[in-house]
Amino acid sequence: MMSDLEVTPAPRRSTVEHIAAELRAAVIAGTLPPGTQLGEADLAHRFEVSRGPLREAMQRLVSEGILVAIANRGVFVTELTTEDMADIYRARAAIERGAAEVLLDGHRRQAHSALGPPVREMKAAARAGDGPGVSDADQAFHEALVACSGSPRLIRAMSTLIVETRLCLGELRTTYPDLRTQVREHEDLRRAIRDAPREQVLDHVRAHLEDAVDRLTAKRAG
Repeated sequence: MMSDLEVTPAPRRSTVEHIAAELRAAVIAGTLPPGTQLGEADLAHRFEVSRGPLREAMQRLVSEGILVAIANRGVFVTELTTEDMADIYRARAAIERGAAEVLLDGHRRQAHSALGPPVREMKAAARAGDGPGVSDADQAFHEALVACSGSPRLIRAMSTLIVETRLCLGELRTTYPDLRTQVREHEDLRRAIRDAPREQVLDHVRAHLEDAVDRLTAKRAG
């Protein structure tokens, strides 16, 4: 699969950051699928760098959980287990319900407005049959929801899950035979945030994330 990877040569400054960013983006985009082994010689050639900065960049991604180093075997793109995915969504539920509790106290209209662009992007991507585009907008929707809380700590906590969430979303999109279903779920949640009673909104957030876990679990089991 690494033959499909396209990179740009590293700039003279921030070489390690550049390499890490390129590899991170490739994992998020699915160009480097879970389980892919990263060959040092090949990547050093592609980035036009020595192995030193390449190894440092990969180590950064190991510390982020994007890559995993296995003794005597090499470095691989992380493969999430079903339990990992459930745990990611459990953490997201705590963050997003917390964010919803904050924005429900006087910020419903602003949140409804902020969630409009991601929903429109999802609809456009779904009409085009663009599954990755729907996933990108899905992630943007939930980031916007948390951002609307204005809580620096909730926003920071959400940011730590972004890459792992993106890995889940890449797999989740294949559980929707009709991408419009995924869009409708987010439209319903957006309307609930504007108009529904408080507890109903919080239940909606929980149920939405639990549905994702159920879909991923069913897919793995199947």
